[in-house]
Amino acid sequence: MPLIKLSGLNERRLHLFRVNKRGYWSFWIFLVLFVISVFAPLLANDRPILASYKGELLFPTFTEYPEEKFGGFLARTDFRDPFIQDEVKANGWMIWPPLRYTYDSVNNELPTPAPSKPAFQMSREEACAKYPLAAQDPNCVAGNLNWLGTDDQGRDVIARLIYGFRISVFFGLILAGISSIIGIAAGAVQGYFGGWTDLLFQRFIDIWTAIPSLYLLIILSAFIAPTFWILLFILVLFSWTALEGLVRAEFLRGRNLEYVRAARALGLSNTKIMFKHLLPNALVSTVTFMPFIVASSVTTLTALDYLGFGLPPGSPSLGELLNQGKQNLQAPWLGITGFLVLAIMLSLLVFIGEAVRDALDPRKTFQ
Repeated sequence: MPLIKLSGLNERRLHLFRVNKRGYWSFWIFLVLFVISVFAPLLANDRPILASYKGELLFPTFTEYPEEKFGGFLARTDFRDPFIQDEVKANGWMIWPPLRYTYDSVNNELPTPAPSKPAFQMSREEACAKYPLAAQDPNCVAGNLNWLGTDDQGRDVIARLIYGFRISVFFGLILAGISSIIGIAAGAVQGYFGGWTDLLFQRFIDIWTAIPSLYLLIILSAFIAPTFWILLFILVLFSWTALEGLVRAEFLRGRNLEYVRAARALGLSNTKIMFKHLLPNALVSTVTFMPFIVASSVTTLTALDYLGFGLPPGSPSLGELLNQGKQNLQAPWLGITGFLVLAIMLSLLVFIGEAVRDALDPRKTFQ
C-alpha cells in the first residue's frame, strides 16, 4: 500500500516523469548534492564536530569557545593549532569532519605559494611530506590535504565549492519562489479583470522591464555593500515578470469559460474564482518553468559575482572562483573546477525542467 494515495491524473504525471530517465536521475542527483551542501558545516569545517575535554562534551562546529578554555589566551580557538590539538587529545578526544577546512580557512602550511596545486597531483608520500600540518598526524589525515588545491588566498577549493553550491541553490530557489509568487499574482489580476487594469499594467511592465538591472546594481554597489538579502531584493524587483505574461494569458483565456460564469452566477467572490478555479489551471504551465527560472537565477548570481557586483568579498561563490581562474591562468584547476560544477548544476536543472514539462504535458502519451 502506498503511503500517499495519488489521483489518476497525478499517477500519470509521476509515471511520465519517471519515464524521462535523464530528468528522473538528474532530480535524484541534484537532490543528493543539495542535501550534502545543506550539511556543509558537518562535512567541511576547520573545527571539530564533537569534542570531549576534561569530561565535558563540546560542540565547536556550532559554539564558539575561547582559547583560554584550553590554556591559551586568544578570544577564538583555532582547533587546527598543534598546541590545541595536543591539549585536547591529552584530556579527551575530537571528531573531525571529512574535510578540515571551511570556506574561509586559510592554509598557512602550503608546500608552494598560493594558489597551490591539487594534492591528487602528488603521491600520498609526497603530499604527506610537503604538507606539514598533515605530516604531524602519523596517519597523514586526508582531511588536511587540499585535494583540489587552493585559491590565490590559500583557501581550500573543495570547501568553497560546497558552500558556494549551497548559496547558489538557496539563492536560486528563494529568488525563483518570491518572483513567481509576485508574477503569478500580477498576471492573475491582469488577466482576470482585463480592460483598463490590464492595459495600464502592461504599459507599466513595458517601462519597468526597460530599466537595465545590471546598471542599477553597479550604481547601488557604489553606495551600499551588497549582501545576500539586498542582492536578492534588487533582483526580485526585476525578475518577477518572468511568469506574469504566461499567467495573464491563462486567465484571459479562462475568465469567460462556462464554469467561471457559473461561479459568478452563484455569487462567488472574485478572489475565490481567481485562486480556486482559474489558478490551478495556470499553475500547470507555470510549474513547468520553475526549474528553468532557478537555473536562470543561479546564472545571474554567478555572473554578478564574476563581475564583482555580487556577494560581499570573501563569500563562497562559483562566480568568484571563475574570476580567480581568469586572473590565475597558471592555476587551471580553479577555472576548470568552477566551470564543471556550474555546468553540472545547470545541466541537472535543465534536465529536471524537461522531465517536469513532459509530465505536465496533456498531449504526452505513455511509453
